[in-house]
Amino acid sequence: MCGIVGYVGDRQAWPIILEGLQRLEYRGYDSAGIAVVDAEGVMQVRKTVGKVDGLATANGKGMPPAPLHGNMGLGHTRWATHGRPSFDNGHPHTDCRGRIAVVHNGIVENFTSLKARLQDAGHEFVSETDTEVIPHIIEEGMDQGLCFEEAFLRMGRIVQGSQAITATCQDCQDTIWAMRLGHAGGIVVAHQDGQGIVGSDLPAMLPILRQSGVGGKVGFLDSGETAQVTREGVKYRDLDGRFIDKRLQAVSPEDVLIDKGGYRHFMLKEIYEQPQVVASVLRNRVNFQHGKVDLAEMPFTEEEVKSFQRVVLIGCGTSLHAAQVGRYLVEQLGGLPAEAESASEFRYRDPFLDEHTLVVSIAQSGETADTVAAMEMVRSTGARLVTICNVEGSQTTRLAEGALYMRSGIEIGVASTKTFIASLTVLSLLGAYLGQTRGFLSAEEVRRLVDELAQCPRLMGDMLTDTSQYQRLARRFNGYQNFLYLGRGINASIAMEGALKLKEISYIHAEGYAAGEMKHGPIALIDQRMATLAVVPRNSLYDKMVGNILEVKARDGMVLALATEGDKEIVSQVDEVLYMPGCGELLSPMLATIPMQLLAYHIAVLRGCDVDQPRNLAKSVTVE
Repeated sequence: MCGIVGYVGDRQAWPIILEGLQRLEYRGYDSAGIAVVDAEGVMQVRKTVGKVDGLATANGKGMPPAPLHGNMGLGHTRWATHGRPSFDNGHPHTDCRGRIAVVHNGIVENFTSLKARLQDAGHEFVSETDTEVIPHIIEEGMDQGLCFEEAFLRMGRIVQGSQAITATCQDCQDTIWAMRLGHAGGIVVAHQDGQGIVGSDLPAMLPILRQSGVGGKVGFLDSGETAQVTREGVKYRDLDGRFIDKRLQAVSPEDVLIDKGGYRHFMLKEIYEQPQVVASVLRNRVNFQHGKVDLAEMPFTEEEVKSFQRVVLIGCGTSLHAAQVGRYLVEQLGGLPAEAESASEFRYRDPFLDEHTLVVSIAQSGETADTVAAMEMVRSTGARLVTICNVEGSQTTRLAEGALYMRSGIEIGVASTKTFIASLTVLSLLGAYLGQTRGFLSAEEVRRLVDELAQCPRLMGDMLTDTSQYQRLARRFNGYQNFLYLGRGINASIAMEGALKLKEISYIHAEGYAAGEMKHGPIALIDQRMATLAVVPRNSLYDKMVGNILEVKARDGMVLALATEGDKEIVSQVDEVLYMPGCGELLSPMLATIPMQLLAYHIAVLRGCDVDQPRNLAKSVTVE
């Protein structure tokens, strides 16, 4: 959520910052801005409501012409929290004199009292945002005789809440300061060949990392850490100004390069990448010859695994749906009682965790604020903690005892697709690993699961060979304003995920339900204007799902069934049918997901929606 880019060096800052912001557009935003210190040492600011490209043509508030010229500056893409998207509410924000510029992700929880105090002291505010207090607090410190560095660190000790902050001052001699507080969005810093760059994600680093052709090293800020970035290098400090010996990570340009690869949208590209993602997840984790699962990343001994009495899986949004599927996998493969919880609510309970409880967090970015906060609570209880994540070095991976990486590559589309499939694949391996280690699964049962997993990339590839049926169905269903998704058992959560995808990218109201719950309320909504998608594979709950479908048809509902290939009986019961390959019941969620992703995608395209950057959404939600 929100993008931060800062640059200092011997090149023009504007094109570097602009490119960085464009590479962070996938995170979701509704306004953008850039501040540059010009050749005369004056801070110049330009903002726009809407897309980053608008910075080149925006013409309001007496803004200077684009591009702004200078060798140091900051940029930001804002996702509105305090105050609607507008010129005044957009970042960067400045102090009363316009000499200090700040960009910020997160929420200043005590901004109301800070703003009142600053206004009483004569500071003038122009926005509705919480962010604007930050440059004024820095200004206050400098008015008291502190240098910019001291005033910046003082500000970090005053503001409350989780945030990532980057600031510069026209008088501070080519220096950018960055700070991370709590579990807000990340801050990464790189320096190479007399150039320093700060960003909220790795893609922002590309303008300088690609120069050498081999990449470079980056530093990820942890909570309570700051970075002073100049042409000469980077100095890391804590909030009291003490130097930190920061461990840097090597990255290559390929690690951060973003390309649509000829597809119309990133989301479509990422849907098509899913067979390769599953293969990547399985690589070196499955011994296909001997039919065994080997999760070397698990940080527990065999005795510790056998001591587990309970598993709790937590996540938000799509990751919560993965956790709900994971509950079935852990119970039926691992032989352990399992629960799936919303991370945003989990830490407000008293969940009775102890050393015999394994908590599994799921977060694609590894920076989701609610998930990070829940993990911090888990750590205080003595429970064991692992994370399923797509980003090495992210906050969840640093909090957990071990990380099971998704290995999906960068996912640009805001609506998660390939990382969801990766999560399900990892969870299948986790369930099998627990069952295998604990002796709950026989060698034959593990081999059967391994053989089924080995077929998934091929089956997914077959499903993606011809997608013309989705375009046809999109033309039939894109006019509906309400959709009901139904599933049973392990596929109830897949129905919820299908509904989430449709509402996220097409803005059609859609709800996912366990089909048995339909008669307890949602059935009142069924009529000719309500479309229903029923997930009805040939499994142990097939007959019950058919019964639910007939209940919808009896009330004149339109039904689209997602059924197993070869199921001819279902044709006479519904209006349309999509087919998926037959597979074991526990792996059916992985195959059932792809048709719902494609249907949502093609409906959204027909409706003219911004598929990769849906309104009001962000890729990494770093506020509660």
